[in-house]
Amino acid sequence: MGIFEKCSNYKDPDKVMAAGIYPYFRMIESQQDPVVMMDSREVVMCGSNNYLGLTSHPKVKEAAIEAIRKYGTGCAGSRFLNGTLDIHVELEEKLAHFFRKEAALVYATGYQTNLGVLSTVVGRGDVAVSDRLNHASIVDGLRLSLGEVRKFKHNDMEDLDRVLEGEADRNKIVVVDGVFSMEGDLSPLDEIVALRKKHEFGIMVDDAHGVGVLGKTGRGAAEHFEVEDDVDIIMGTYSKSLATIGGFVAASEDIIKYLKHISRSMMFSASLAPALVAAVNAALDIIDQEPERREKLWANTERMMREFKALGFDIGDAASPIIPIVVGDDMLAFKVALMLQEEGVFANPVITPATPPGRALIRTSYMATHTDEHLDRVLEAFEKVGKQVGLIQ
Repeated sequence: MGIFEKCSNYKDPDKVMAAGIYPYFRMIESQQDPVVMMDSREVVMCGSNNYLGLTSHPKVKEAAIEAIRKYGTGCAGSRFLNGTLDIHVELEEKLAHFFRKEAALVYATGYQTNLGVLSTVVGRGDVAVSDRLNHASIVDGLRLSLGEVRKFKHNDMEDLDRVLEGEADRNKIVVVDGVFSMEGDLSPLDEIVALRKKHEFGIMVDDAHGVGVLGKTGRGAAEHFEVEDDVDIIMGTYSKSLATIGGFVAASEDIIKYLKHISRSMMFSASLAPALVAAVNAALDIIDQEPERREKLWANTERMMREFKALGFDIGDAASPIIPIVVGDDMLAFKVALMLQEEGVFANPVITPATPPGRALIRTSYMATHTDEHLDRVLEAFEKVGKQVGLIQ
């Protein structure tokens, strides 16, 4: 009753559970390898963001263990006060060097990074211009800001130009995902940068799914499009290629100094645990030392794109290891996800509002550590289920 009435009236999950197709909070009993254990049964994992397979890399695990031995399990305070360890500073220096920026700042999670950066940088009277399909953390960060938000059609440069033209006399920043987390397509950063010839604005890229994946050396979308010097703020997370949890931002010294003293989600959050810092540090080294992982990831990605298309599936504009299978109906996406699990494949259903109405997806994602045999099993399962539900002939 009262304020909690909305909670007791929320019945959507109950309906899906009653239909026997509830696909969320599925329990995994092992580490995030290409094959995981579910109900004491092996299942090929095609729903993880562990693109380079580093969450179980021996060097990453050993670095985390050694950090616990030296520093303990936590910092018992915020970075702003007692929670800055030497390894936090070392990681920030390494991140700045890695992304070829002047400075960097570590946050406790990727979500908090976007909340903290955007709510701080976008002030009263400023305008943030945001792609309509940007991640929820960008949306929420802009909601917390004192500025105004303008949206442009997904990856539509003509619409972006129109929006920028309408805000000609305002301080502006364009915010985009480097890789869009559901559809797997890329922001055309080179075209966004080219618009600076007409309009003055800053650029921030959320490259959570691009770090370690895109670019000649794994520096992400800005490196991929050869516009690193033109992107003002690069944000990323550790929960994808960097093998743990946390977030960071890399930018100029002035921007980082401002964030360190104004960004509330950093100042008023406990410091990132030592084991997590050490794990990221090791993962960054491996990205440089083992480029063959990225090469294998792309070989797997290109194979799956080719094979899915040959089977007749609609994979949209996928251009990354995130490959969506367009299903259409939300309830069908739930059903297909569980049918795939019965065939030994874990994949994620994505429904409205994460996708436009009528464009529900099965989101698949691939790792450098998937073998050809793993991918064969995935394709066999998708072909069988796809035919059963009428997605392919």
